[in-house]
Amino acid sequence: MIRTWLFAATGALFLFAASTAALAAAPPVKDKEYTLVEPPMPPLDGKSAGKVEVIEFFYYGCPHCYNLQPALTAWLKSAPKDIVFKRMPTVFRESWVPLTRTYYALEAIGVLEKVHEDVFDTVHKNNVNLGDRKLLLDWAAKRGIDTRKLAEAYDSFAVQTKTRQSLQMTRAYGITGTPSIVVGGRFLTGPSMTLNADNTINYQRFGEVLNGLIEMARKQPAVKKG
Repeated sequence: MIRTWLFAATGALFLFAASTAALAAAPPVKDKEYTLVEPPMPPLDGKSAGKVEVIEFFYYGCPHCYNLQPALTAWLKSAPKDIVFKRMPTVFRESWVPLTRTYYALEAIGVLEKVHEDVFDTVHKNNVNLGDRKLLLDWAAKRGIDTRKLAEAYDSFAVQTKTRQSLQMTRAYGITGTPSIVVGGRFLTGPSMTLNADNTINYQRFGEVLNGLIEMARKQPAVKKG
């Protein structure tokens, strides 16, 4: 059974941003606030050389991932300078494939960063399934996106290959719920691992955990491929 993270959007959302107080925070607690990735994974590509890779495993259709976005954006604005942040669309089942292809198609034509938040809003606020090819192209046309290029990308072998790789990476990293964050290929955490007593997310603590895991990852050599 797939376990998804429990979320509640609260005023603590923007406390998630890194702060000087986080530097003196208690270290992350193993098996409570994070778990180990077994075996540790090498960086996704050569862009992480000399830096700490931080990967967000997410799904556009996941409401918990949607709730996390403002907090994650706030944290990234003041995150440690030696990180490389990456996204990895997560695939647990066949029904998750279309929205994953949407992500990679938008990436392929160079508009992803511009419309990433818009995709989330459209799926969750407007209840539009952008995994549906026709609805995706209609949505894209209204935003001035080249629909011919987008359709070609959506149907392309390259996008289908990346979608299969997402499924493989989901399994390789031991992801069981979204959103999940993997730091340095070794440490896995998620907002549901820093709950308050009332089961709301303690975003300030989650930011401290991320910063703590980054500090831990700095002390570990990067895993080599192969």
